[in-house]
Amino acid sequence: MALATDLEAGGRRVAPGVIIGPGRWISGWNPEAPAQWEEFGRRTAQRNLALSVFTEFLGFGVFAIWSVVVPLLPKYGYTGASALSDPQQFWLISIPTLVGASLRIPYSFMVTRFGGRNWTVVSALLLLLPTIGLALAIGQHAGFPVLLAMATLAGVGGGNFASSMTNISFFYPAAEKGKALGINAAGGNLGTAAVQFAAPVIVTAGAGVSVGHPNVPVVGWVFVPLVVLAAIAAWLRMDNLAEARSEPGTYAAATRSRHTWILSFIYFGTFGSFIGFSGVFPKLMNDAFPGRGTYALLGVGMTMAFLGALVGSMSRPLGGIVADRVGGWRVTVGSFTAMALGAAGVAIALSAKSFGWFMVAFLWMFTWTGIGNGSIYRMIPAVFARSAGSSTREVAVARKVAAGAIGIVGAVGALGGFVIPQVFSLSKSATHGAAHPTGTIVPALWAILACYLLMAVVTWAVYGRKGSGTEPV
Repeated sequence: MALATDLEAGGRRVAPGVIIGPGRWISGWNPEAPAQWEEFGRRTAQRNLALSVFTEFLGFGVFAIWSVVVPLLPKYGYTGASALSDPQQFWLISIPTLVGASLRIPYSFMVTRFGGRNWTVVSALLLLLPTIGLALAIGQHAGFPVLLAMATLAGVGGGNFASSMTNISFFYPAAEKGKALGINAAGGNLGTAAVQFAAPVIVTAGAGVSVGHPNVPVVGWVFVPLVVLAAIAAWLRMDNLAEARSEPGTYAAATRSRHTWILSFIYFGTFGSFIGFSGVFPKLMNDAFPGRGTYALLGVGMTMAFLGALVGSMSRPLGGIVADRVGGWRVTVGSFTAMALGAAGVAIALSAKSFGWFMVAFLWMFTWTGIGNGSIYRMIPAVFARSAGSSTREVAVARKVAAGAIGIVGAVGALGGFVIPQVFSLSKSATHGAAHPTGTIVPALWAILACYLLMAVVTWAVYGRKGSGTEPV
């Protein structure tokens, strides 16, 4: 109330009931009011969405940077006594996800505590720590403990997702929320594909650098001007919403709701798979099919590994859009079923040593992880809106509880990105032998397939089955 009073005193009225005060704080925001939305709300939401996507794009790039750096380290001189073991490589790939998942809940709090615009500036500048740290550590040929510390810092890029999604969820009306959150998430997820595509090009394209000796530290330095640009743009053009300020008990209410944890469980399957597979895909491709999927064009290194994150990112808005029309539970169940088929396809392709089918099956699975991600994020606000009363006050509280749930669901889901690389590492270690000198991930894939089928059943039983006690969403 104090903030709203301050805005009334020092702000300017820009639309019916809407005041912009110092620090780009907006009071009176109500995207469900048609007149306000058409006159002022839509263009304001779109501007904030665009800048949110750019910052989140960089965050995901930092989040995924070690997935592409690790396979390049042997060519940079990490051989012999300084070579990294297979488990050490999987740790460098997976530790950013573990840290990022842990940061998602406090990051989502920051939006409701400090404002979306203000926290976007801070979270962008924090990306300078892991990028500069990576460049300096690898440039000095630091050992595994230092590399692990720098990979740990990369987790801040994963926290950006939660704060960005929480922030954008307040800007859009319910009818457009699925599409907006899908675009926001897809734009961020594309950062993974972008870094996996661009990093091999960047490290081999510098003057005096050959394909055989990539300039790996430059991957970190390239982010620095982009991060500074994102922070400046957010400061100048994004907005804070007074209506997004948290109220006592909203996050506690989210933790007490069974839906928060059920949605977290199924999101663990879709987003955990997306980020986990994205992290290990370059390594899995290199391990199973050495020399396949990578090539040099005009002296510049290229790799096909980025295609997984690309198709998974591009398909995410589709999940939200279709869920808006046919219901999120249907799209989610279909996604898990398709992902199970993809996991079986990858296992069969690896056993048959078929690179072509390996790529087809993995890209199929990536596509459906994106669709499932979009549909589940559409389900979150719908689930909590259905449980709210009809008064304006109850609807507003439900939106804030849903925002809290988004942070929790995103955090738990991201843990899948840590678990999957570790499961693959255990599978390779357990199957190491004469038949598989470096081990195989096939047993892990069959276990993952079983988890997908279980998650499909849970989604149907809670959100789609007649008599479940929950209205279909």
